[in-house]
Amino acid sequence: MRIEDFDTIISADRLMLVDFYATRCGASRAMDYTLERVAETMSDIATLMRIDTTREEHIELVHRYNIRRVPTLIIFRHGESLWRMSGIISFERLCQIIRRQQPRNIF
Repeated sequence: MRIEDFDTIISADRLMLVDFYATRCGASRAMDYTLERVAETMSDIATLMRIDTTREEHIELVHRYNIRRVPTLIIFRHGESLWRMSGIISFERLCQIIRRQQPRNIF
């Protein structure tokens, strides 16, 4: 993925949950089912994007966001990082965090 494409995607008005993972990482694999469920359940609020940190074309993103551990999850909106966590998180907790980041109408 080109860096410009990534920047365009995370600049959306919509919440973007980005999963920085590695295919050989047990913790990343353990999060697969949770992230699939989150993507399905929260599709009206957020979009999931997965970035394989072992792929050459993603190295620039890995450096930009200082990814040291996988999985690392980051929630973006309008290009701004709203929340970040490395490691395993439960489905319930991740849904709760996403809901908290959802923009609220002031009217």
